[in-house]
Amino acid sequence: MGPLHTVNKSPAAGNALASCLAHLTAGAAILLIEDGVYAALAGAATAPLVAAAAESHPVYVLEPDLVARGLGESRLLHTITRVDYGGFVDLAAAHSNIVAWF
Repeated sequence: MGPLHTVNKSPAAGNALASCLAHLTAGAAILLIEDGVYAALAGAATAPLVAAAAESHPVYVLEPDLVARGLGESRLLHTITRVDYGGFVDLAAAHSNIVAWF
C-alpha cells in the first residue's frame, strides 16, 4: 500500500493540505489530524479539493480531534471516514510509510 499522508494544520494556516494533495500517489490515503480536521468540514473553502481527492484516495479524520474542537459528525463531508486512535494505528501499520504535512 502507498503512504499515509497526515495533515495537522488548518487549511487557513498555510498550504499543508494543498502540498499533500499535490503529492498523492497510487495507494495513498489522507488522515486529517489536529487542526487539519477543519479541512473535513462540508462548508470549508477546501471542501471541493478534499471531496475530489476522496474520489481516488481514502480520506480519514481523527475523531478525538473533531470532538476536541467541538465539531460534530453532521458537519463532515460525506466522503470522510472517522477513525479513533486505534484506527490511526491500523492505518499507519497498513501503509508503506507516513508523510507528515504541517
